[in-house]
Amino acid sequence: MPPTEPPIAEQAPRAGDRMSAAAQQPVLALEGVTKSFPGVQALRGVSFDILPGEVHALLGENGAGKSTLIKIMSGVHHADGGTMRLDGQPIRLGSPLAARAAGIATIYQELLLFPELTVAENVFMGHAPRRRWGALDWPAIRERTRTLFAALDINDLDPAQVVGALSVGNRQRVEILRALSQDARILVMDEPTAALTEHDVARLFAIVRRLRARGVSIVYITHRLEEVFALADRVTVLRDGEHVATRPVAETDRADLIHMMVGRRIESLFPKTAVKIGPPVLELRGLSRPPLTRDVSLTVHAGEIVGLAGLVGSGRSELAQAIFGATPATGGSILVNGQAVRVRSVAEARRLGIAYVPEDRATQGLIRPMTVRENTSLAVLSDLARLGFIDRAAEARLAQETVAQFGVRTAGIEQVVGRLSGGNQQKIVLGKWLAAKPKILILDEPTRGIDVGAKAEIHRLMSELAGRGLAVLMISSELPEVLGMSDRVLVMRDGALAGAFPRAEAAQERVAAAMMGGA
Repeated sequence: MPPTEPPIAEQAPRAGDRMSAAAQQPVLALEGVTKSFPGVQALRGVSFDILPGEVHALLGENGAGKSTLIKIMSGVHHADGGTMRLDGQPIRLGSPLAARAAGIATIYQELLLFPELTVAENVFMGHAPRRRWGALDWPAIRERTRTLFAALDINDLDPAQVVGALSVGNRQRVEILRALSQDARILVMDEPTAALTEHDVARLFAIVRRLRARGVSIVYITHRLEEVFALADRVTVLRDGEHVATRPVAETDRADLIHMMVGRRIESLFPKTAVKIGPPVLELRGLSRPPLTRDVSLTVHAGEIVGLAGLVGSGRSELAQAIFGATPATGGSILVNGQAVRVRSVAEARRLGIAYVPEDRATQGLIRPMTVRENTSLAVLSDLARLGFIDRAAEARLAQETVAQFGVRTAGIEQVVGRLSGGNQQKIVLGKWLAAKPKILILDEPTRGIDVGAKAEIHRLMSELAGRGLAVLMISSELPEVLGMSDRVLVMRDGALAGAFPRAEAAQERVAAAMMGGA
């Protein structure tokens, strides 16, 4: 989980502490902005502003219009209507280069760096200091990079390091340095913690606070509500392309933000329903695949959701892949419906009724350039084939049933799946495997990277599937999700089971202690 806010005395003053929002002139203001694409009205009269030296969180479900809005700020898209003002003066940004010249820099989830170049070369790409006759001034490039390091208290990077060898967190810091090297006054950060470790999140938070203290304005997009309360001064919520509300963070709470984002009260994000637990469906007895799976024994019953908790590297995903045959176990046994089986391949797992929704849906769960129809049928192509040819009509019916059953928001079954939101992509992965009518469903981080409304929908689907008698093994790094959705909680540490808790006894402190090796 992201770190908690430090004591007030250690924080930089918030924008609201220095001067009321009403008394400050926004450094950037958008008024009544509209934008449409073929068949989609992305923004409808949206107004948004950011004050000098504030962190302004921008929230909304996938498809709410956040990405379109920040692309207009960044010069990627042109608004169809409305106005944009910089320091009170109307401005029209014709390109990302024009936005950079105006002091607006955007850091996207997919970092735009040159992996084969050094830190210094990436930081000053396109605007490096030069000598009298045009040659690059390498000593000046390195010295200015070190000056930027000092400004953000970065002491563990070197200008000569090759970016491709850096961690995701360090690459993100290079992106921030590049923005500052161009005197960015406004920094837009799109889901900056999505792929970071807890340590990297803490370092990012420290940098954001230093930037705010220096007067840099930050637009901060996130799905993690705890980050809003840890960092932001104000928060704006978009829904269906419209502005819902802008409020000081101190005047709202988690339930209020969820209500604004999804348009309805979610009394619980974890709609777990009690169902009758049936006989054992999946049993592991001493299952091993060293070094990350060691002598694991567990049972999952029909209608039961078993949560598997553990720190990164504890062996959770490796256990799932051994069960599914992606990396077959080298010791122990697997029983399905009481019968010992050998799972040596994914095809054998599928034949036995085992389905696996992987952690990385983009690279392991979907083929992103293919359509919704094509992805939905991937797990059952052999069932749809006749004399070597796929029954396209049957494939289309399956896709339409999946879209209807899971409430997938899509322009149609021929839409490229990579253009769907994260939550809708996850529903397609689920639908793909459920088309194979499995008995056992393994979910690895089922709600990672999706918005709060889509999370609630995925959780509802999980409860429905358990109600139909599926045996569900759910892996999650979010303790609230594990505790909220599981009938039993198992904890892995160092490749082995380190704890087991019935739902009634699965207190957060006890589970966390088992994860970390505490008493």
